[in-house]
Amino acid sequence: MTFNLRTWKRINAGVRRIAAGLACIAGIALAAPQADREKSAPRNVLFLVADDLNTLLGCYGDPRAKTPHLDRLARRGVRFERAYCAFPLCGPSRNSLLTGLYPNANGVLANGQIFRQTIPAQPSLPQVFRQHGYFAGRIGKMYHYNVPASVGTAGHDDPASWELELNPAGVDRLEEQPMITSLVPGQFGPTLSWHASSHPDERHTDGLIARDAEGVLERMARQRERPFFLAVGFFRPHTPFVAPKAPYFEHYPEAEMPVVRGVEDDQADIPAAALASARREEAAMSDAQRRQAVQAYYASISFMDAQVGRVVDALDRLELADDTVIVFTSDHGYHLGEHGLWQKRSLFEESARVPLLIVAPGISKANTTVAAPVSLIALFPTLAELCGIPAPANLQGQSLVPMVRDPSAIGRGWALTQTAHNGVSGYSLRTPRWRYTEWNEGEARELYDHDVDPRELANLASSAAHAQIIEELAARLRTAVRATFPPDGKRPAVREGGLWHPTLVNP
Repeated sequence: MTFNLRTWKRINAGVRRIAAGLACIAGIALAAPQADREKSAPRNVLFLVADDLNTLLGCYGDPRAKTPHLDRLARRGVRFERAYCAFPLCGPSRNSLLTGLYPNANGVLANGQIFRQTIPAQPSLPQVFRQHGYFAGRIGKMYHYNVPASVGTAGHDDPASWELELNPAGVDRLEEQPMITSLVPGQFGPTLSWHASSHPDERHTDGLIARDAEGVLERMARQRERPFFLAVGFFRPHTPFVAPKAPYFEHYPEAEMPVVRGVEDDQADIPAAALASARREEAAMSDAQRRQAVQAYYASISFMDAQVGRVVDALDRLELADDTVIVFTSDHGYHLGEHGLWQKRSLFEESARVPLLIVAPGISKANTTVAAPVSLIALFPTLAELCGIPAPANLQGQSLVPMVRDPSAIGRGWALTQTAHNGVSGYSLRTPRWRYTEWNEGEARELYDHDVDPRELANLASSAAHAQIIEELAARLRTAVRATFPPDGKRPAVREGGLWHPTLVNP
């Protein structure tokens, strides 16, 4: 008779339970060997990151979304109901979650930059795992890329973070660009653009990323003595919204796609700074274009969901799941016409909020939800603690392990998001009930009560009845903002055009 790894684990666990029971009967305290205690914690990490994904997922209650694979993943572990990015833009957000530092501490507040230009000696999340013997690999987008122009390259990557880097490019980049509809002809990355492809999943960049992830996991299954940190960065649903027409666009009939109404009334009490991310070409869209854009965004989500399913299925098939922490998240959220806005960079809920799923075998409970607000900068200390890896002392996020163990845990009880663009800068504090935002050091304010106004349609900042809560939240926000800076209180400067020499140890 032959036994696979999972069968042996069950047999060994049964033997240990029987031995423990006999020892208790005999009045003997039986201590588990050190090796067994170490094996009881997950050793590997599968780090899955989508691009520009908001919470339009079935597991977050969206009635339209066809996301069966992410829904199933959510049922395996912990779903964080209120997770937020540190900065609603790809580059700053990704540098923040991969350093465990707010943008004010790592110095990255724009795309096209990397923390090595500001704090070159700071170890990244995957780099710390590498330094402790892990295989660390990246497939697709993890740090910032110019999308779609840099698809197929390493983008603005950090060589010290990875032992292996794979940069596939599919038909969406190599063949179909001339077919893409764009609000501004010839512009695709920062401009709303979409295309229903005639090519199947496996010919698209994200399909190739899933295929490569399967291959790396197969390699890890043959080398079980070495733990791994595998980061898989999907490009969808980032613009251009390109996905196979069948079945993904067909899931979402254009005529059934929603169009946000009442924008003019909504904007009446919103300060101009809060709307600074708006684009002229988006404001001029017809209802037909709005429906087409929403359809393509949903289709891209479903396509990405299928690729996540392929990777997680490979983890299960190779019997690696019992020893692997799975994280799924996005770099920031995304607007689809709310408040008259599209895309990102705002401090409203749709832009700042992200999905966050964590499956930690032996630690997390299946199908549980954490309601307390959390930040993506918490992922660095969380993964380090889950895997027993020492973390840098200057990390600014809280570990989410207490919440993974007990979803009723509160943690800090708030999350902070900042933005800066078009001459304005702002900070927003999200508590379980309130979103409080200040622009340009208090020149303009917003307050939204999520208990009665989850769409953030009524700005209460000028309400006399809310003066006390505004005063309290303003004090909490300013305290939180001060804590986002380094100990000297100064944001590290970006060495424009400067080079650094990548080194794995003691940079």
